[in-house]
Amino acid sequence: MLGLKLPTDPRWVNIVEKNIDEILTDHAYCEQKAASTAISLIVSFPEYTELTQEMIALSREEMGHFKMVHDRILARGKSLGRDRKDDYVVALLKFFPKGGSRTTQLVHRLLYAALIEARSCERFRLLSEQLQDKELADFYHKLMISEAGHYTMFLNFARKYGDRKEVDKKWDELLSYEASIMKDLGNSETVHG
Repeated sequence: MLGLKLPTDPRWVNIVEKNIDEILTDHAYCEQKAASTAISLIVSFPEYTELTQEMIALSREEMGHFKMVHDRILARGKSLGRDRKDDYVVALLKFFPKGGSRTTQLVHRLLYAALIEARSCERFRLLSEQLQDKELADFYHKLMISEAGHYTMFLNFARKYGDRKEVDKKWDELLSYEASIMKDLGNSETVHG
């Protein structure tokens, strides 16, 4: 369903289980950045009314997820750690050339967002199936469903606003590029790394 060309090595969950506090902190910041992405799309492309409406709802939902993760951190007797660079996103954002028409820029941003959500969905599925902590596994199952909806929403908007054939070609190329990035990741307690 997600179209990812390189699945995450299931042993990644073993790294996460040894570092739950770290993954929760990283996850909290991923949710905050997702909310920021939604707001940024509103600011950059306000003339796309349907997109704006969906991004308003998404920003609220993502901040709700941030609160849910933050509450779990607090329940563990911890505090939110500092944000760190997301090597996955930094590498991913190098794929499409800068510039181009506003429509091209929008499509590229929507494709990036779709892929980040797809990878998060895939990772949350692994956590939901393999974490020993069943309460945390259930938590990630619910978020997996949400991420799947976000992935399809972003991809559908890219296809709506861009030429479908061209968008699908770019999407396939981006998926291949992402697979090459993932070969060097999957060895840390981060959502994407």
